[in-house]
Amino acid sequence: MSPADHRTLISVAELRALQAAGRPLLILDLGFDLADTAAGERAHGQGHIPGAVYLHLDRDLSATKTGSNGRHPLPEREAFAARMAALGLTAETQVVCYDAQGGMYAARAWWMLRWLGHTAAAVLDGGLAAWNAAGGALTQEATPTPPRSDFRAGASLVEALDADALQTQLGRVRLIDARAPERFRGEVEPLDKQAGHIPGASNRLFKLNLAEDGRFKSAEQLRREFEPLVAPQGAAGVVHQCGSGVTACHNLLAMEHAGLLGSKLYPGSWSEWSADPRRPIARA
Repeated sequence: MSPADHRTLISVAELRALQAAGRPLLILDLGFDLADTAAGERAHGQGHIPGAVYLHLDRDLSATKTGSNGRHPLPEREAFAARMAALGLTAETQVVCYDAQGGMYAARAWWMLRWLGHTAAAVLDGGLAAWNAAGGALTQEATPTPPRSDFRAGASLVEALDADALQTQLGRVRLIDARAPERFRGEVEPLDKQAGHIPGASNRLFKLNLAEDGRFKSAEQLRREFEPLVAPQGAAGVVHQCGSGVTACHNLLAMEHAGLLGSKLYPGSWSEWSADPRRPIARA
């Protein structure tokens, strides 16, 4: 770990500086489309940041779905660590995660790297659009496979709760749901078995973390916006969820960038919760 590590967001200029300095880098393209799960991989082939490798939400960042464990269940830590070792990840490597969807998929990879204990992981602020706007080149050339490293999962830097643990804490934690307001209220449900939300949750659409230019709002502004949702327990008393444990990571990243440290993730989120008829639900 180095004081120069980027641990939440990294700008295009900072990424270019690391490239110029020869810092060990692993650039991950996480572009994805829930409606067309091959779209991100196609887009990567049509043009990506030089040196980037593609990771697929379903194949690389999720385990097999059973129908009751959510739409994007976390893989085993050891399996994801092995995937990272195959990409040459070491403790000295700065990982930069990006997508073309406002960081919603990149944030999931960022959280998972912290779950493995890797500190030097950051999301490219503004993603592919910011790279393009800065005149960054794209390539269609596949990135050569690096030598496999001996990377192994270390102590997690983040905390996750399962459904049972969350249910025992309802009313004592501040639960933040990152889904669109109409889904949160239960007016529509295009993806999961039931409409509504987990009782006691507050709604914070993840897109509210972004400014008009697609970059994250300033740390100061994010802090002002999240503080009413965090009080009175503080950040460590916050649990994030969404539909399937993906966009919740965007809110968690925004809080970390704002200096509101230590919030938790419920990875199964609404897709897991709503699949179990024993779980309470709320609407409106």
